[in-house]
Formats: sequence, C-alpha cells, structure tokens
Amino acid sequence: MSSVQSIERAFSILRCLALGPAGVTEIAANVSLPKSTVARMLATLEAIGAVDRAEDSADYRIGAGIGELAGSLDASASLIVSVRPHLARLAMQLGEAAGFSVPVGYTTHYLVQVESPNPVQVRDFSGLVVPMHVGPSGLCMMAYWPGEEITRYLSRPLEAFTSSTVVDTKQIMERLETIRRRGWCWIQEEYAEGITSVASPVFDAMGAVYGAVHVHGPTYRFPEKGKADAIGRVVKEAAVRLSERTRDRASQRLA
Repeated sequence: MSSVQSIERAFSILRCLALGPAGVTEIAANVSLPKSTVARMLATLEAIGAVDRAEDSADYRIGAGIGELAGSLDASASLIVSVRPHLARLAMQLGEAAGFSVPVGYTTHYLVQVESPNPVQVRDFSGLVVPMHVGPSGLCMMAYWPGEEITRYLSRPLEAFTSSTVVDTKQIMERLETIRRRGWCWIQEEYAEGITSVASPVFDAMGAVYGAVHVHGPTYRFPEKGKADAIGRVVKEAAVRLSERTRDRASQRLA
C-alpha cells in the first residue's frame, strides 16, 4: 500500500469517526474497506493518539491528539481576530504592512499580516515559518528566553538566508541585549533582499513573551531616513497595547 493511499484511508476513517463513535464493522462499511485493513489502521491511529476507545465499549472515537490540533487552530483563529485591528491601525500609521508572529519551538510562525495602504506592496508572509535568528520578530522573542535556552539555540548551525543575515553569535547576543533595553529590533535584508523590518515583543499576563508585532517594507523607502527610532517606538507602543489587552482579559477571567 502506498503512503498516499494509507493517508487517504486514515483520513476517511477519521472523517467517519467525526460523526460519532463507531466499531470496526461499521467503519469498514462506511469507508468501503476490509475490516482487517480498518483494524490495522485503527491500531496505528490509536498508538499515535489520533483515536481512542470509547469507555465501556469496543467503539472507537476521535482521540486527544486530533483535539489538540483542533484546539490549536481555534486558538490561532482567536488570536488573529484579536490582533488584526491593532495591525490595521499600525499599518495606517506607518504606511507599511504590519503583522503578528508567534514562537513555534526554535522557529517564528508569521501568523497574520495586514497590508500596507501603499500601492507598492511587499509579499504577504502569513503562514511562513523561519528560524528565530533570521527576523526581528524571532529575535524579539528569543531575547526573553532563559539564558541556557539562548545558548543552546546559538550552539546550533545558524542558516544564512541572504548575504546580510547575521549568524555571528556575539553579534546576536548584543542584539538581544539591545532589544531588552530598547524594546524593538530592526533588520535590513536579512531574510529577503530588498525588505527591511522592525519588531517589538508582546507579553502575556504572566510577563512571558508570547508573540511579536512587526512592520516591514521595501528597503528603498522603509525606514524613512532619520526616522528608524521614531518608527521603533510606534511599533513598541502597539506591542505594549496588545500586552495590556492580554493582561486585561486575564484579569476579567479571574474577576
């Protein structure tokens, strides 16, 4: 059986169970597969947490693993709705595309982007996943990791995406210190040639960084000469507002 065929069959079984718990015979009839094949696939799906057994029954049901994936999607969707108005305001203020990123292990996941009002647009980075050291959002989040975690990350081979990507560990450590002191970070053409970006970290109710706001635009016009610090402060203010909103929501839930 090919790997593609196996995936298709596994997905058909999961779709069947999404309608409710069912036994091997019922599933086999619904997906038009031999019972022996369904039983083998259910055993594999159960081993990885995609399905489990219903209590006091031989029936199978959707497992915790699938629930975790769905929960993650719901959380991301909720976060996108929450941050989008702030990004829209920021994009209008600065005239460039604004986005929000979250950490995923040692990578930055660009979750959502609001386009610039400028007729000359940059690409939409939504959905992109890149190493932490490559963009300002990742650096802003890395800056608040425990020291040993930063050391562990920097001990790994660091990929250069362009000739401008900073991969020197000493330079990166200096950048992280600057972020902690100043509250924002600029990079110029380190992920993509012709694109310059600035970001600022966003904190949860416990004071832990959970994301970053960023703005990026074509290097030829962004930042306007002499305005990098002023733009950095505007992005930081947007990040502070998002952090305060997160704390307010946490306080409301505890009230």
